[in-house]
Amino acid sequence: MTDPHPTPPPTGRPGGPTDALGLAGRVVLVVGATGGIGAGVAERFAEVGAAVVLHGRRPSPALAEAAGRITADGGRATTVHGDLGNEAETVRAVRQAASHHGGLDAVVNCAGIQPVTPFGQLTESDWQSVVDTDLHGPVRLTRAAVPLLPRGGSVTHLASIEGSQPAPGHAHYATAKAALLMFARAAALELGPLGLRVNTVSPGLITRPGLAEAWPEGVDRWQRAAPLTRLGTPRDVADACLFLASPLASWITGHDLVVDGGVSAHPTW
Repeated sequence: MTDPHPTPPPTGRPGGPTDALGLAGRVVLVVGATGGIGAGVAERFAEVGAAVVLHGRRPSPALAEAAGRITADGGRATTVHGDLGNEAETVRAVRQAASHHGGLDAVVNCAGIQPVTPFGQLTESDWQSVVDTDLHGPVRLTRAAVPLLPRGGSVTHLASIEGSQPAPGHAHYATAKAALLMFARAAALELGPLGLRVNTVSPGLITRPGLAEAWPEGVDRWQRAAPLTRLGTPRDVADACLFLASPLASWITGHDLVVDGGVSAHPTW
């Protein structure tokens, strides 16, 4: 019987010093690559020898600059765009990504929004916007990627520690991320027989320019609560995504990898 997901030959030059994870020559689509985490994830995959396709909702200077940084450092990067709120655009973007480097081995989804709105002020539009972006978009993306991924391929979605521990003003966000965790587990269950893996990474508070100045009390609370005493970085999240997309995680699916500096271990009483 013909394997519906045959493993493609490597598309790069595996075996070099950056190939400890077995990702050199793999093709990785990083969705939501215009944000700080998404751009950091794309750069990290390129560092270990993967060919990276950076996705944005629409063409933008930020998307072009993120790809340009990778190619300037000797990596391989191309871009695609498409609105994950639209099924046809999602399918088109994923197919285009697969055509850039002769296939597709992994998808890492970093797209999402995180507005702060007190529950009493939440409108139907507020709720729908977050749920469609942070939950329905990943579902559409996974459906579009499945026919193109080889046996051994993987999908990794960025969830959040708020999927199990909500914060004030984030009822819509925390709910969407909790649902995303369960969707990934359900997809892992059904796609496993095809040789495909689906996992999530749940970051804690990730630093970005201006965060400490804009929210000093929150940053201070986090640093006092986290056993490792610091905020996370995009590279911390990227390294977790690298592991889950690599052959080192070939028997890991339906798993949520928490990357929070240990803050989830802090007593809540």
